[in-house]
Amino acid sequence: MYLGAIFFPAIGAIIAGLFGRLIGDKAAQWTTVFFMALAAVCGLANFANVALGHAPTTIDLGTWINVGGLQFNWSLRYDTLSAVMIGMVTLISTMIHVYSVGYMSHDPTTPRFFSYLSLFTFMMLMLVTADNLAQLFFGWEGIGLASYLLIGYWYEKESANRAAMKAFIVNRVGDVFFMLGIALTFWTFGTIEFDGIFQGVAAAQARTIGGYPALEVIALLLFLGAMGKSAQIGLHTWLPDAMEGPTPVSALIHAATLVTAGVFLMARMSPVVEYAPHVLGFITFIGATTAFFAATIGCVQNDIKRVIAYSTCSQLGYMFFALGVGAYQGAIFHLFTHAFFKALLFLSAGSVIHAMSDEQDIRKMGGIWKKIPLTYAMFWIGSLALAGMPFFAGYYSKDFVLEAAWAGHGWTASYAWIMGMIAALLTAFYSWRLIIMTFHGTPRADHHTMEHVHESPAVMTLPLLVLAAGALFAGAVFAPYFTGHDWLEFWNGSIVNQPGNHIMHDAHEVPEWVALAPTVIGLIGIAIGYVFYMFAPAIPARLAAAFPGVYRFLLNKWYFDELYDFLFVRPARRAAMWLWKVGDAKVIDGMPNGAAALTASAAGRVTRFQTGRVANYAFTMIVGLVLFVSIFLFGIGR
Repeated sequence: MYLGAIFFPAIGAIIAGLFGRLIGDKAAQWTTVFFMALAAVCGLANFANVALGHAPTTIDLGTWINVGGLQFNWSLRYDTLSAVMIGMVTLISTMIHVYSVGYMSHDPTTPRFFSYLSLFTFMMLMLVTADNLAQLFFGWEGIGLASYLLIGYWYEKESANRAAMKAFIVNRVGDVFFMLGIALTFWTFGTIEFDGIFQGVAAAQARTIGGYPALEVIALLLFLGAMGKSAQIGLHTWLPDAMEGPTPVSALIHAATLVTAGVFLMARMSPVVEYAPHVLGFITFIGATTAFFAATIGCVQNDIKRVIAYSTCSQLGYMFFALGVGAYQGAIFHLFTHAFFKALLFLSAGSVIHAMSDEQDIRKMGGIWKKIPLTYAMFWIGSLALAGMPFFAGYYSKDFVLEAAWAGHGWTASYAWIMGMIAALLTAFYSWRLIIMTFHGTPRADHHTMEHVHESPAVMTLPLLVLAAGALFAGAVFAPYFTGHDWLEFWNGSIVNQPGNHIMHDAHEVPEWVALAPTVIGLIGIAIGYVFYMFAPAIPARLAAAFPGVYRFLLNKWYFDELYDFLFVRPARRAAMWLWKVGDAKVIDGMPNGAAALTASAAGRVTRFQTGRVANYAFTMIVGLVLFVSIFLFGIGR
């Protein structure tokens, strides 16, 4: 069961990738679905055994590297943290695989798509079960590769190619810091295996790197690596462009894989990060800023998938400021619940796109809720969970994160609570903006498109129902375990809080108005959305006209892309052009080409002596003989 949860997706990926054309498209699709379903069964059984049954274990698969003082095995680490991730990843990936059978039914290369999808899942599972940083980095780079392949799946589109390259390159920026963090971890602890690292934390507190505390430097480098994968402000620019991939890819990236990797890394390294208070403050600040920043952009986006993408970026900010205030358990709880309602929202968006003949602009939709009532209901459930409305999954996890920020210490925690509350208002607003513009009002699509609006087939809607159940009940069912009074027993040492960290207790002791405020602010956001887009739809246009600078600033995503284009892309392109035109063409190619030209010129001159006339040859021989005799007799050249 332990091995099956991890390796069944790999088997499906190999069969579909290598033998897909041989066995046929349908067989390749359902083969990957079958193996993912087996993995989900194993993953859920392992969750029950390891997390609920308190039976952690490590499966040693053999020695991987043994060079000098660096030695570690390839092992599968099953503790509560990894079991939570495995159960969630396998279940949601299975639903996305099933959904993809219908969504990708007209694609000519479905075996390749399903192979990539299963490969993506396998790499994420390798990451979360890693027993050391090198193995984790293997999965880390694996999901980077798989995301590149899936974002650029429709490689005939230039925009898809650019988005895939952008995701790959931006993630490499963060990965450089991650690799440095791994190297400094080995230098500090003498090992990169988690057990060895965690046991050596007490002794490492006195060590320094360049005059700075070693644990602070390591924690900072690991967080900078996590910023790339989890799209925190500054290294987030790849995330909205990743929408160029098929919608199931967007759901998998945003719900279960890739973007959650950074949150998992910081939770896994909690025994180290706990002793880096300055880095924790920095994490809190970055997370809170990201939550606010992405929420403001989501308010003005018009692509249905990009609105949801920016909501992911914002929710990741919540997870990171929860990590920053020391509520690692709350961060993972929100990661867990978010996976269900975010997958539900993306797949529901895919159902809308499917119904609207591939249209993604919400300004060209409207008036379709009666034609696709099931998708409409799923959108409501996902949005209510995202907005943190009572009794939906997001209510339990998001509210706990905000309560932890209120209970946290220092100005960064206060900043996180304020930014989190503003982001909660904006989240509710843009969620209902999305619902109203997509489903309500007068139809804005052309007559031909409206004639063909229809509900998605059962193979696409059944996964929505499963995910809707998670969005409804995952919070209420698991809150007592993840963040309730039983949290210490549930996590069983897989997440560590130092003795002075009482945030898990303090978060439950906040004033009643603090616990109530997120719900009230969410309802206000929903009400504003209704006023702006249902009852007085002229208001948004008037606001945009009244504040054109602010509107353009948000519409252009705070101009991060333009800034990076000016600072990095254009100089790099100019340098590359100079190296090509001058360095490569004139210097590198110039030397052999010049030597060849010189040789050809010399050969051309020599050929002039080959006239074919005997008199010329005789004259040359006489001159040569005279020179030879002169040298011999008079010693010329001695």
